[in-house]
Amino acid sequence: MSENVGAWWARRQWSKGLAVPYAVGSYRADWERYPVLAKQFHPDLNGGIVLTQIPPAADVYLTWQCDTGHVFVATPGEQRTRPGRKRRKSSWCPECLALAVPRRIRMPDDPGREPVVAAAARPAGPDARPEGAAQPAAARHGALASHGGVERAAGTAFHSTRAPRPASAAEGDLRHRLARRLDLDMTPNAVVVRQPFFDRLEVWPDILIPELKVAIEYDTIGKFGLEHVGKREANDRRKDRLLRQVGWEVIRVRCGKLQPLGPHDLVATGVNAALIERLLDELRLIRGALFVDAYVV
Repeated sequence: MSENVGAWWARRQWSKGLAVPYAVGSYRADWERYPVLAKQFHPDLNGGIVLTQIPPAADVYLTWQCDTGHVFVATPGEQRTRPGRKRRKSSWCPECLALAVPRRIRMPDDPGREPVVAAAARPAGPDARPEGAAQPAAARHGALASHGGVERAAGTAFHSTRAPRPASAAEGDLRHRLARRLDLDMTPNAVVVRQPFFDRLEVWPDILIPELKVAIEYDTIGKFGLEHVGKREANDRRKDRLLRQVGWEVIRVRCGKLQPLGPHDLVATGVNAALIERLLDELRLIRGALFVDAYVV
């Protein structure tokens, strides 16, 4: 059960037999991944305890203040998982998020009428189907998936028109540098998976190397600290699992204090020559030096 910060700290003092059960900086590495939360943590309303003394999984109520000035109470877990699919700074504050959602308005000519809520627009496409309609049997079982009328087996790499464009110049630079070192086709941008990922039987890694069946992701926290943290980190982990289920391996280049998620992830400060060499070494570790070096130029 969650408790206020004073009671939580006192209980930790008693259980550990120490006046300061967690030293300042004990959880700095964990909180560095959430720069927005480090900024929101209220310096005066948390019993004199600093954020780096609090485990991210602690079941304790803390006081936060957003840039707008809203003061609110939430546990570390609630704050870390708050950002959803909306890429906006208000995602970290429940009051800002509530204000950002349009209110329902009753029609003035019919006060007893229920408010009408517009249905979310469904993406148009050759395989779009009415709400509630069943998927084709092959797609349900994950053996084959239809993409633009073409059936592809799970694990197949292909070019999808639905895949987003590169999110940053650094991602494009990474792709360009790798293409100069590897004599391989990197034009595919999607992989067929057996289970839906956001309603699609395909995932879109940043860079694909089909001959090696390795996907490379370039992760940063983004301008507002919303990317690849909280719920988005959970989505990244699920995406990686879906790729590994169909025989692919994943290398994530983790920047901006993001910690590795998988066994082959690399922590980096940016795209440079040293990173390319580290990626090549990791590819050799995954698929074998003899095989990878046959494509190195």
